[in-house]
Amino acid sequence: MSESAIHLVDEVLPIKPIRQWVLSFPFQIRLLLAIRPKIMREVLNIAINTVSSHLCKKAGFKNSTAKTGAVTLIQRFGGSINLNVHFHMLFLDGVYELDNDDKPSKFHITNTPTINELGEVLDKIIKRITKLLEKQGIITRDINSHLQINLTEDDSLAKLQAGAVTYRFALGPNKGKKALTLRVLPETDHTANKGLVAKSCGFSLHAGVSMTGGERDKIEKLCRYIARPAVALERLSLNSRNQVVYNLKKPYDDGTTHIVMTPLELLERLAAIVPRPRVHLTRFSGVFGPHYTYRTLIVPKPKVIQQIVPSEKPHDTVGTNSRISWAKLLKRVFNVDVEICHKCGGQNKIISAIEDPKVIKKILTHLNLPTTPPTPWPARGPPHSHDHFNQHNHFDLA
Repeated sequence: MSESAIHLVDEVLPIKPIRQWVLSFPFQIRLLLAIRPKIMREVLNIAINTVSSHLCKKAGFKNSTAKTGAVTLIQRFGGSINLNVHFHMLFLDGVYELDNDDKPSKFHITNTPTINELGEVLDKIIKRITKLLEKQGIITRDINSHLQINLTEDDSLAKLQAGAVTYRFALGPNKGKKALTLRVLPETDHTANKGLVAKSCGFSLHAGVSMTGGERDKIEKLCRYIARPAVALERLSLNSRNQVVYNLKKPYDDGTTHIVMTPLELLERLAAIVPRPRVHLTRFSGVFGPHYTYRTLIVPKPKVIQQIVPSEKPHDTVGTNSRISWAKLLKRVFNVDVEICHKCGGQNKIISAIEDPKVIKKILTHLNLPTTPPTPWPARGPPHSHDHFNQHNHFDLA
């Protein structure tokens, strides 16, 4: 999560205003996007092209005379570990004017979209998606011109995803039921209708989060948020009945604060979130496209670090690595610099790597630390069909 955010901030997003556009879908479309990756790609192209056309028009240009850029992170989960495919699109809040050679030149900032403009963009996206799905034969119209979606997928993963997208389970004793929820009085000010958002036919388009190009820390924090994993481990626990309890980050509008599942039901939810093979969840569009001719003129210049290497020259110029070191990652995210001595402020360096068990034991004994590893938890056999992972262990850890 943090490494992805650092990559976007340092190597992709230029110092220009950024706005997040979030597009979500009705339940049936979510399931379709989950089981049909090719359809998801075409739907994403529709969304990207529609928003790009809106930005060009708002800046006073045609699509042929201006170009914008976007990084899309496809999230496949909701706050209750449910299947919810939606798009987080980080758009440049403006467009690059193209010269006679189609080379990006001056950047033009666009104004904040209005509610009416959001509604118009969303209506265009819905009409184009509907036209695409009708052409593919996935959506048909009945005699009353009502739209019906036809999905005949019968593989096991599609069945799990069909349940997860509607908050229901497909396996176990609670098959067809929703997860048990714990509720309190709902918050009066917690509603999804606030802010710069447009809704129609189960679709929603939100564009209320924006930052200036100089707010790099805020942009990185936003990138971490949309690149986050599906489950926050600190909010996951077991109750006295060996059920999994997941504490929601914010109470739902109906007051729900926790959901309760069996371990098997949790595995079912996690399996439904897993994408199909060879499906990329991060997409680059416009001036950020990997094959765009002038991409190097837009993205930040790669940093060059000085590193001491064993050669005749004490200082050689070494380019940035594709992976950031753990030390630099800790410093960037938590402001913890493990390379600096907390006593003298000097630079830490590795003296040696000790692998001899006798030496390790001697050092641990000197530091009054345990010299034997803790007793491992015994392996558990596969669950029986009737107990649904509620096996009782018959062993003594003492």
